[in-house]
Amino acid sequence: MSMRNWLFFVFFSQPVALGAWLPRIPEVQEKLALSPAELAVALIGAPIGTLSALLVAGRIGDLLGAQKTMLIFYPLFFLAMALPFLANSQVSLFISLAIMGATLSILELGMNVSADLYEKQRKKLVMSRAHGLWSLGLMTGTLVGSASAAVRFDPFLMEIAIFAVLVLPSLYAVKQVNLDQPVLDPKTVQSRKSGFTMPHILLLGICLFTFGTTLTEGAVADWAAIFMRDVHSASPGFAGLSLTVFTLAAALTRLTGDKLREHFATSDLARTLAIIGVIGLGIIYFAPNALLALLGFALLGCGIALGFPLAVTAAANAPGKSSASNVAVLTFLALSGFLVGPISIGFVAEATNIKIGLMVITPMLALSAVLASTLKSSSSKSQNSESQTT
Repeated sequence: MSMRNWLFFVFFSQPVALGAWLPRIPEVQEKLALSPAELAVALIGAPIGTLSALLVAGRIGDLLGAQKTMLIFYPLFFLAMALPFLANSQVSLFISLAIMGATLSILELGMNVSADLYEKQRKKLVMSRAHGLWSLGLMTGTLVGSASAAVRFDPFLMEIAIFAVLVLPSLYAVKQVNLDQPVLDPKTVQSRKSGFTMPHILLLGICLFTFGTTLTEGAVADWAAIFMRDVHSASPGFAGLSLTVFTLAAALTRLTGDKLREHFATSDLARTLAIIGVIGLGIIYFAPNALLALLGFALLGCGIALGFPLAVTAAANAPGKSSASNVAVLTFLALSGFLVGPISIGFVAEATNIKIGLMVITPMLALSAVLASTLKSSSSKSQNSESQTT
């Protein structure tokens, strides 16, 4: 296969283990006898792990390069995905999710930097399709999780089986994605200030745009199956279809995203999709039955699909220390949204109900529609820089 296809395989295989976990969250909740608020507290472990790791992720990426970063953190992430199913308390679930979040964030940094490098070096757009394959991988994982839940297959063994099947092919694919990346001298990396620094105002706007879309994605990932169970009395297998429909819609939109980028202004495309997502939320809230709710989840998946792929390209071209550092900052705030969304919904659902709780994401997705203009600014800046260089 070509390097591009190996890159696509990397994006496809990574989220399978994550997707398999999502439909089985209700089982973990029932096993540990956690209320919605208690589950939300346990889920805080994931953003804490993610944000802690991303404080140093940019330096890791600069020091090791994208390929070595992926080679190290691919197997660590796959193993970490099995840990939540070994939890026997709220505290142990919190810790296991923190480990998972840390490995996930650094691995995805390497993946996104690789996709950006490919676009710059080969002069071909691949970011949206790469994330489309990521969505297909997530959808595949949700199908595996839903099917294994339907037949009551042990969830820990499920994750171990995914590790056994995918880890070696994934590592081989990473080895084939051998892009020319300038790796900084350790002394140069060491001399930089550690920790989080305030990003450039343009980069901050891009990050806040992405926060709304990834918050939505995280909320649906953790609560869609519970929403379908509690609001529409769906069985475990059918409840998991909400995730499948959502990720399929996101995947199809992302697979066509690079073509859409060629024909429409980036900011207009991002704004239109965010509005479609808000419409999907309205359908989910007012749906009188489970089938119509699935339509809402499909529109919501379409609405958030290109948020992160468009933002990665914009962030890599924005002012900052380096592309890796900028993408690390973006990933920091984007994954914050992905993981903070489920937490906020848990607390609102505890005080009201899951139907109202899921609507927490509406204002943030609306904010993404407003901030879509920051993507245009970054694109214009990149084009100006290129013209000055030539």
